[in-house]
Amino acid sequence: MSRISVRGFAVASATAVTTVGAVVGVAAGSTPAVDDNNFEATAADTTLLADIPAGQQAQVQTASLTQQADAQASAADATAKKSAEESARIQAAKDAKTKKQAAEDQLAKERQEKKDKAERASRSEVRSASSFATQSSYTVAEIQAMARQIVPADQFQCFSNIVDHESTWNYRATNSTSGAYGLVQAYPGSKMASAGADWQTNPATQIKWGLSYMNGRYGSPCGAWSFWLEHQSY
Repeated sequence: MSRISVRGFAVASATAVTTVGAVVGVAAGSTPAVDDNNFEATAADTTLLADIPAGQQAQVQTASLTQQADAQASAADATAKKSAEESARIQAAKDAKTKKQAAEDQLAKERQEKKDKAERASRSEVRSASSFATQSSYTVAEIQAMARQIVPADQFQCFSNIVDHESTWNYRATNSTSGAYGLVQAYPGSKMASAGADWQTNPATQIKWGLSYMNGRYGSPCGAWSFWLEHQSY
């Protein structure tokens, strides 16, 4: 029922009650104080429910339902739009994170490749043991100079640390208990023959064997030094 219908119905009801009251008063022998002018004015302003055609009532109701449906549709559209925007934001954040991770992975890969290339270049420049002239004896300074030319620069300090502790750069050092021998205290010393028959007298041969051993077992002299620090042996 529309607003007009309700108002019309209410006014009509009031009018009917007033009219009934007047009739009842007459029947009871009393005359109610009714202002004819006010009554006529009220009656003139009254729109009875019956005065509104049924078709217009249906139109009012249909319009109201249409407005409600439009409001609900608008709210649903707003909710859907907000949900779509939130989904797009989340996806964009995921895409950005994926791209960032891919860029970081690529950068790490390029750095590693550069490092590996530098290490390969460094090792390719390392002199072999046979390139050093054989001497009857060697000073510590001469042996260390050999080591600097055989061991990669970025691994030399670790290699030097191990030799310092194992033999103090004495290429003839012998462990009377175990039989370990040479700069890196190979055990037994004869294992160094794989690097050269002159393993007992040539520091370069011992350095070459020691470097190969550390690379093979620990990955590098620095890997061997890390193990040594934990176990005081390698």
